[in-house]
Amino acid sequence: MDDYVNMFNDFSDVAIAEEKVSPQAILNVLKDYSATISVFDLMKANAEMIEDSKYVQDSYKKKSIGVYAKYFLGRIREIRDDNNHYTNDVRKEEFIDAVATLKSYHDAESMSSKSKFPLIYAIVSLYTTFVLEEPIHPVGTPFPGSLKGEEKDGVFYCPVKDANLESPNAVCKMCIAEQLEF
Repeated sequence: MDDYVNMFNDFSDVAIAEEKVSPQAILNVLKDYSATISVFDLMKANAEMIEDSKYVQDSYKKKSIGVYAKYFLGRIREIRDDNNHYTNDVRKEEFIDAVATLKSYHDAESMSSKSKFPLIYAIVSLYTTFVLEEPIHPVGTPFPGSLKGEEKDGVFYCPVKDANLESPNAVCKMCIAEQLEF
């Protein structure tokens, strides 16, 4: 997984070189590394997600795998093809913290993952959060208990955010969604 380590080194260079981290600089790095992911890598990552969900109740599993395949794995192509110009402000400290969280996830998962899933996970999470300014789990993503990610008046809500904030490798800390009250 040299790509993973190199990507984080590139992000360190971006954070050090710029007074403000721009979404364009982030996107440029993400495009480079998304180009290293083949259709076979995506198939392996999808198989790994399916295997990881084997103990999840069937009704939830079918819905969630469909959402993850479409929005998570499908985002790799979207990143490669993204020629938009983004001007939103990226909070440098939040970006640095997100990169550190994803690096610790990689360090924990690199031995158990047989695919480029950790790299895909990092690329999509950073793109969604800092370039698109969207929640990592798209609106409508199903969660156990018949709950879904929601959007109200331009604010995104997640039903499991607070429950996962203490998880060391959860991307919930960097996600822009707020806790859904239910």
